[in-house]
Amino acid sequence: QVQVVESGGGLVQPGGSLRLSCELSGFTLDTYAVGWFRQPPGKEREGVASIITGYDTTYYADSVRGRFTISRDNAKNTVYLQMNSLKPEDTAVYYCAADPTGVIAGTSSLRPGAYDDWGQGTQVTVSA
Repeated sequence: QVQVVESGGGLVQPGGSLRLSCELSGFTLDTYAVGWFRQPPGKEREGVASIITGYDTTYYADSVRGRFTISRDNAKNTVYLQMNSLKPEDTAVYYCAADPTGVIAGTSSLRPGAYDDWGQGTQVTVSA
């Protein structure tokens, strides 16, 4: 049974940093897509960053490129989202999603509709 569990959200001042964690279990493939998404209040869910495990290929939304970094720790079955230089517009519920089938590839890994397996979400608030 596949499980996706996020943690690490919170309140941070503009310019600050946070690291989100996405712990994965039940995945049997070596290569699959994992994505971070966010949903600001009153807006649609959008892709933030994704990684194709096995190749460590990464993709980023233009709005976060250069500020956010996605990475993984194989030993801990965990994917991280390091968020630096945070802005008030980064405020959102952040979700992790993963593809246990290995079908999702390339920039499709940034599309929310491509995934079936999601975590519960973690709130990130950037405010003075």
